[in-house]
Amino acid sequence: MNRKIAVNSNCYHGYSVEEAIDGISQAGFKYIELTATKGWTEHVSPFMSLTELGKIKERCEEKGLIPIALSGHCNLMDEKRISDFIENMRLAQFFGCQYIVSSIGEAHLSNTIVLTQDETAKRLKALLPYLDKFDLKLVIEVHGEAHGSGRKIKEITDQIHSQRIGINYDTANAIFYGNVHLMEDFDTCIQDIHYVHVKDKGGKRDEWNFPALGQGWIDFVALKETLEQAKNTSPLSVEIEFTQEGSCCLQEVNEAVATSYSYLKSIGFDV
Repeated sequence: MNRKIAVNSNCYHGYSVEEAIDGISQAGFKYIELTATKGWTEHVSPFMSLTELGKIKERCEEKGLIPIALSGHCNLMDEKRISDFIENMRLAQFFGCQYIVSSIGEAHLSNTIVLTQDETAKRLKALLPYLDKFDLKLVIEVHGEAHGSGRKIKEITDQIHSQRIGINYDTANAIFYGNVHLMEDFDTCIQDIHYVHVKDKGGKRDEWNFPALGQGWIDFVALKETLEQAKNTSPLSVEIEFTQEGSCCLQEVNEAVATSYSYLKSIGFDV
């Protein structure tokens, strides 16, 4: 099955975007999800100069990496953050991305505004003209206490009825935040999943422990089979966030990314 598999540059939280590009390419991957998450990992930003952004784009080209998505998290319930998100959409277009990723609330900043699901759906619908303009798909990440399952995100996307807006299913977030039975929740929204963060889970359910793929206890073989049975060709994006202490050094991150590449190949993915 033809499926693009990327690595989220957020794996390299605390390191430079150049180090992320080099490590992801060296591991053998061909696609990258660039991170522009305010207050957390700002590998790229709409506030960088055109020269800076151009150099990042050129480095991706030199290393044989294609930017497929931009992680542009903003609180989409907060009207004051919508202009920031539009700038992130423009940035995604600059890099030639097909997808822009966001949670409904903030990913790593405090949520200043919270809306009902109906109000959230209306706010997301208002983004459709911009998604058309920049030729992007918005994929809403399973993230946070209020939106920690695919089922909850689907209740919102069902009100929108647009192929421009779908679900980014984050496998570990659904467990950590949503406390779901993973494959049961995954099945409930499989037709609305447009993008998948493949993130493993180690330790206890509510422990911040997200190791290299194959080092935790998520059954990615079952996930692969479910996607294939549903004929869902959504791209996958590898995300590794280690423990609360983070990675010890750049080498540890590079090794985790390489381990994830080998694991995906071992279970039958064409990476």
